[in-house]
Amino acid sequence: MITGIGIDIVHVSRIERWMSIPGLVERYFHPLEIAASTSRGSGRALSLAARFAAKEALGKALGTGLAHMKLKDIHVKNNHNGKPFIFLEGTAIEHFEKLGGGIVHCSLTHEGENAVAMVIIERQGGRE
Repeated sequence: MITGIGIDIVHVSRIERWMSIPGLVERYFHPLEIAASTSRGSGRALSLAARFAAKEALGKALGTGLAHMKLKDIHVKNNHNGKPFIFLEGTAIEHFEKLGGGIVHCSLTHEGENAVAMVIIERQGGRE
């Protein structure tokens, strides 16, 4: 049963500004997200924007926002085919499990200067 849906949009220029502030990217992104985005060269800010949108969408799907979680404990990865998925660790997995856990589905897209993410949370038994 679907128990949460969240969507978010991030302007790439916002992330470009963050990239100019020492330590800010490291505060919000998992080290592997930073490494993966760096390999994208000029697409680095777009990659990070999509991942930040996914983090925000997760908070909306949970219904709690991102309180009780460190953003860098939410790691947006891609599988071998490029499909995005969300990996939780530390504070994020603790909070997620406290709320009932489940399966997290994620979709990312971008157009021009905007990145968008949608997250769906699915749980057995429909505990909300």
